[in-house]
Amino acid sequence: MGKLFAKIYDIMMQPLEQKGLTELRKNLIRNARGKVLEIGSGTGLNFPFYERADKVIAIEPQPLMMNRSLIRANDALVPIDVVLADAEEIPFQDNTFDTVVGTLVLCTIPNPLKTLEEIRRVCKPHGTILFLEHVRLDRPILGRIQDWLTPIWKHVCDGCHLNRKTVELINKVGFKLVRKKQYCKNLLLEIELLNSK
Repeated sequence: MGKLFAKIYDIMMQPLEQKGLTELRKNLIRNARGKVLEIGSGTGLNFPFYERADKVIAIEPQPLMMNRSLIRANDALVPIDVVLADAEEIPFQDNTFDTVVGTLVLCTIPNPLKTLEEIRRVCKPHGTILFLEHVRLDRPILGRIQDWLTPIWKHVCDGCHLNRKTVELINKVGFKLVRKKQYCKNLLLEIELLNSK
């Protein structure tokens, strides 16, 4: 499924991007400053929006997605290096990054808690973590529908979980919540965290 998903990802996302997702990406990314790590950068849809970063290192575990992102990396306003790597084992030293960014990625990573711990490790003390994530709805019927659809959805969408309780996972790691905005009736969250280690 990975090869096909990489080929159709941009086409599949286009209607959502046009309905407002691109604007949400822009609003999130404009807060990324200094040396930035982007996890699960996919085809590089965030790359055009980095303006205030000094440098971005983007990690992506799937070679085809990474290769598709290289054109956007070359056209970006700031230097972007794309590295084939897994967010569950980030290949950088402790306290390396001023900002860490993830958009629509924690839903797909097999062990999101391990990834959050790795983010905490590589982000500098008092550094910023920025997420844009879809989450499980806290409503009995809709949440159950997400639970029911997730096994099928994971197969079709390359491992994406519709029902991740992302905020609960974030709270376990110990980040300090700076800001949380909800969109699409709480299905989509924009989260800014402080690495208060």
